[in-house]
Amino acid sequence: MNEIEDSNKRARQREFSSRFIDRPVEFLIKHNFTPNKISYIGFTLTLVASLLIAIYGLYFSIWLSWVIPAIIGIAGAMDLFDGEVARRTNNETQSGAFLDSNLDRLSDAIFILGLIYGGQVSYVLGYLILFLVIMISYIRSRAENEGVNMKGVGFMERAERILFLLFAIIIELIIYFTTDLILDEPVTIFVPFITSIPVTPVFLISILIYTFTLIYTILQRLNFTFKTLKNHNVNEEEK
Repeated sequence: MNEIEDSNKRARQREFSSRFIDRPVEFLIKHNFTPNKISYIGFTLTLVASLLIAIYGLYFSIWLSWVIPAIIGIAGAMDLFDGEVARRTNNETQSGAFLDSNLDRLSDAIFILGLIYGGQVSYVLGYLILFLVIMISYIRSRAENEGVNMKGVGFMERAERILFLLFAIIIELIIYFTTDLILDEPVTIFVPFITSIPVTPVFLISILIYTFTLIYTILQRLNFTFKTLKNHNVNEEEK
């Protein structure tokens, strides 16, 4: 069942790739952007977006606030482009994969820290989310060291995590500024231990859903890895 889900997930990812990233990737290749350069660009953009969030940039103004999700979206796209450029230019290397993986982990951590210092999540919940994200990556790394294929395993892989938070931020801005214009005051809610500042109810619920899906992803990966290794041991013993 996991193999079927994995195959379907990768098929959907390939379909998305062929529809939406062909032209940008061709542009990057034409202008001699190497995979490593693209990885650095994505990391830098994530750093900028995180710093803006940390200084309460999401609520600067109805116009300036939209710069942040735009930057996050471009940074997320770069995360897709670097691997695709590497494949199409036959430039896939171990050093490049190592660099990309580490920059991804740094980007994840910096972005979550930006949310913590910006108040969108509380310190306690934020550091819990940071721990969960690190664990998701660690489980995959440890499992692959044991020879387990972890591609497509888990509900909240990195691309899904980026998209979820991106859409949560976009919805937050829409509700916040729309209610502010209509009611002369944004509709917000403050629940200590979840956020450090008032946020819209939808964003609050989104953060809770995000946290629980991270936990679910960890359980998925642990279960898949344990069963795979157990079956492998049984097959070895039968030989």
